Amino acid sequence: MSLAARPASDFALLSVAQMNEADRAAIAAGTPGAALMQNAGNAVANEVMRRWSPRPVTVLCGPGNNGGDGFVAAAVLAASGWPVRVALLGRKDRLRGDARTYADAWKGGIEELAPAVLEDAGVVVDAVFGSGLRGPLEPVVLATLRAASERTLPLLAIDVPSGVMGDSGADLGAAPAACTVTFARKKPGHVLLPGRELCGQIALVDIGIPGTVIDSLGVSTWENDPALWRTDWPRSSSSGNKYTRGHALLCGGYPMTGAVRMAARAAARIGAGLTTIAVPALAFPIYAAALTSIMVQPLEKEGDLGRLLSDSRYTAFLIGPGAGASQATRDTAVSLLATARPVLLDADAITVFKSEAGELSRAIRGPCVMTPHEGEFARVFDAGGDKLERARRAARQSGAVIVLKGADTVVAAPDGRAVVNTNAPPTLATAGSGDVLGGLILGLLAQGMDAFRAAAAGVWIHAAAASAFGAGLIAEDLPDLVPGVLQRLGL
Repeated sequence: MSLAARPASDFALLSVAQMNEADRAAIAAGTPGAALMQNAGNAVANEVMRRWSPRPVTVLCGPGNNGGDGFVAAAVLAASGWPVRVALLGRKDRLRGDARTYADAWKGGIEELAPAVLEDAGVVVDAVFGSGLRGPLEPVVLATLRAASERTLPLLAIDVPSGVMGDSGADLGAAPAACTVTFARKKPGHVLLPGRELCGQIALVDIGIPGTVIDSLGVSTWENDPALWRTDWPRSSSSGNKYTRGHALLCGGYPMTGAVRMAARAAARIGAGLTTIAVPALAFPIYAAALTSIMVQPLEKEGDLGRLLSDSRYTAFLIGPGAGASQATRDTAVSLLATARPVLLDADAITVFKSEAGELSRAIRGPCVMTPHEGEFARVFDAGGDKLERARRAARQSGAVIVLKGADTVVAAPDGRAVVNTNAPPTLATAGSGDVLGGLILGLLAQGMDAFRAAAAGVWIHAAAASAFGAGLIAEDLPDLVPGVLQRLGL
């Protein structure tokens, strides 16, 4: 769990183009490119020596700067007494700039890149492409990486494993790395699946790019962390009361009553001063018997929901869990959105707008968060492109904050900001956990937190709560784990 106070800029995710611009800016500011490459290669060699005892190393070098980093690492390892074998994709005379300088300085032999160079290797350094890849891997590269995997050779990748796309995490044939050494800041491909799993452990290294350069890049993507939202956390005052802490209203369904009850408990646990569920009259005995601090309002006749919505003391609304994919759910969702107060749409309340993204967008009048899984997302929005791209596009087109759920949940705002969440344990793959997430975000919206930050905070805290429990987790456990997470964060 990330609890140390660190600046938000530490969690910036740089696109490949932004990282290239950072290199250029650092060089323009007076740091020679050769020094950056030397620092990168040194870091790679040091990571190899830290992780493994001396053994034969094969360094696979490509035709660009990633290959140059590999030549530096090879020289440092050889100088430290490690047996080193270097293989190059293409001819050395095609290398340019600093990569050519360090290739010329390498005193050992240079072989042609092929599976045969892995003979007797104890460690492989993948310095072929990194994030510089522009298209499919060449057959000889695929064959060599496949051979490394088949022989279960420990592999250290420079930047990203060759075959992983730095901006999306897509896999074009990468070999899984035990470790990836990257520089200055992570890229989206380090945290989005499948790239995250292919990278193994990530060693983030400072090679001399000033923080002022990073700050000048106009970063709009971050790895989710409390540093991004803890300063905006709703604070209680001694003169406040339950209403000043917000009143969350959830629309409960029937006969599926459990989902919204879990969401309501989560909203209360994260700090909403009051939490109410509005339910069909026939379901009132079920909800009332199961809840204590959560209030239940029966909807007995036409107009009852409208009267609730006219009460300005309700500060945020949720509909979707257990609601049913019906016209009634759609009508209620439209009514909630028409208030222009914060609304969270989940599950069935998203599905009811199937193939009608435009209608949904026109209904949104105020802050709105949607929390679809991939299936729900595809029913309403364009599912083309990588996860960051499609979440951003849906947020821009709808005017809502999109929480595209999964092991690499992406939270995207209409203005282009996005975070990728990385602290979710596998145990969150359990029925009802998404309902709890919706409730957490609702509770923060009810307290007046900005929709993008509320979504990012809810996602992170949800995952941290699951991690604190461990094996055997079920969704009902999650709300009661939230106070412990908040205490550890000092909130």
